[in-house]
Amino acid sequence: MRKLQTQGVHHITLTGADRQTSIDFWEGVLGMPFIFDQPNLDNPDEGHLYFDPGDGRLITIFTNETRKPDPRRTPTDPGCVHHLAFNVSKATFSQAVERLDERGITHSGVKDRGFMDSIYFKDPMGLLIELASYRFEPPVGSTHAEVMIEAHRIRVDRGDYNIAEVHLADAIELIVERRQQTLSADRSPKNPY
Repeated sequence: MRKLQTQGVHHITLTGADRQTSIDFWEGVLGMPFIFDQPNLDNPDEGHLYFDPGDGRLITIFTNETRKPDPRRTPTDPGCVHHLAFNVSKATFSQAVERLDERGITHSGVKDRGFMDSIYFKDPMGLLIELASYRFEPPVGSTHAEVMIEAHRIRVDRGDYNIAEVHLADAIELIVERRQQTLSADRSPKNPY
């Protein structure tokens, strides 16, 4: 028996409201370019809109002109999608509260997640959306996931409750030590003053 190894998210498809509401939210609020439009090939009564969330992958929305926005929270029963999280830069994140407020979009306010900051709000169909901004940049050639697994190991070894910036900084140092060679015989911390 062998695995079916994934290599990233190809796309996520959501059920949206009407076409214009979907475009206004995904492109007009979240800034995702509207890149492709065709009928839903499995349901001729629906459209299928494609948006680029910023990494060249796809968020697609099934639309129907008879569906109107419904801001009630989507189900969170086991097996249901709880929320979608999108990465934003620190510069964009620092503007999130102001930009949501100017549209009258109710939100959670900034949430401290230790390794990132988050803010939550609902799309026009009641799906919870998270804007997330990492508090760190991985070393060149590494990924956020590599830093996170090292930070997790450090946190667990120290008996700490959750990841904090100290774990991230120590994880980054460890990754750099492993990946980057040096001519120095001793890489331990020093005080040259």
